[in-house]
Amino acid sequence: MILKENIDNKMHAPKQKNGKLEKIYWISILIVFGIGIYSIITGYFMEGMESTNLSNIVPWGGWIAFYIYFIGLSAGSFLLSTLVYGFGMEKFEKIGRSALLSAIVCMITGILFVFLDIGRPDHVMNSVIYWNVTSTMSWEIHFYIVYLVLLIVELYFSMRNDLIVVAKNDNFKGKLSRFLTFNKKEYTDIDKVKDKKRLKIMGIIGIPLAILGVHGGTGSIFAVLKAQPYLNSALFPLIFIISALVSGTALSIAIYVIKCKVKKQQVDISMIKSLGSMLSLFIVIEIIMVWYEFLVGFYGLEHEELGTLQLIMGSPYSWSFWIFQMGFALFFPLVILLIKKTRESINWILGASVMVLIGVVGVRFNMVIPTLIMPKIDGMPYGNYYMNLSEWLTSFGIIALCLILYTIGEKLFPIDEIDSHENGVSKHE
Repeated sequence: MILKENIDNKMHAPKQKNGKLEKIYWISILIVFGIGIYSIITGYFMEGMESTNLSNIVPWGGWIAFYIYFIGLSAGSFLLSTLVYGFGMEKFEKIGRSALLSAIVCMITGILFVFLDIGRPDHVMNSVIYWNVTSTMSWEIHFYIVYLVLLIVELYFSMRNDLIVVAKNDNFKGKLSRFLTFNKKEYTDIDKVKDKKRLKIMGIIGIPLAILGVHGGTGSIFAVLKAQPYLNSALFPLIFIISALVSGTALSIAIYVIKCKVKKQQVDISMIKSLGSMLSLFIVIEIIMVWYEFLVGFYGLEHEELGTLQLIMGSPYSWSFWIFQMGFALFFPLVILLIKKTRESINWILGASVMVLIGVVGVRFNMVIPTLIMPKIDGMPYGNYYMNLSEWLTSFGIIALCLILYTIGEKLFPIDEIDSHENGVSKHE
């Protein structure tokens, strides 16, 4: 009897610990989200763009940097999911749905950031209604809409089999699943074949859409700015794409490993090592691209571009380049992923992925801020920009919303594949 009680106590202990962690998590992100909403209401809605440190000289700031950061996370996560659904690489199947969900949530988050920066987000549909076919931004918005729809549909078909299983329950998740599956009772082999074919088609269609239309297209918005010599480069869209693969892979690794650790589940070590190797390869390619970007910039000997590079590398703003871009985003993770001892460790791979996610924020800021600070005509004043408290609080609030949306998605839908269909209940529930 005593032995049974001890076993029961040991079984309930992890659940109680997870319950406390979950409560702390929810309280923390809801507080941050609430502060962000308060900042938007008292600052953005009451004062407009005057609540920011933006100016006529520096019209793009932190919100645009976060916009391209989250768009990159979305595109990279989706491209990683195509390994599963487009090319049938089943070894990565455990992150397939999670990658699609994070792609959806990051896309929504990125759009929210650019909505704020527009100043009049109620006018955003004008680019859809009055489509200017010569505008890169107008094309980009249409690509975003198609891409987001494709992500949602692909996620639905990737988990439809498990939705039918969850629909057998009588709780809210069961009712929601019954609604989403149109009260379908069973998932047949014919359904499986059809869904697999649909997923492959959508995955293959999504590859050029994500590369050329979404993140490559976002890079094109910057690259076509002839008034900004540093940005006006054919390399820029390609750098955006490679950077998306780096950040998207790091995000998928971080989400999967952290989730397994919190739920006390076994980590697929082989899969994480493979993803770590992919991440190191993408980082090497990005280093090569950045090298040529700077090499071409220095060889051009254009005053504005040299001035921008000097601002990035040797000014009061250079800490972002050396610490975040070169350190956290590229050098430190690459060293970790190349040394034999650390590249075999799940914790070190997780650490490298978290470094990348932090470092790429600096990469995005370096793409936006120094370019605008540099005057384009001799004698004109230099710009000056740092995010103020209102911008930071608003940004953290939107990031908290991103975490809330992802967590709700994990709670409501079978993002983790159901291993046991016995009685229609997942063992993860």
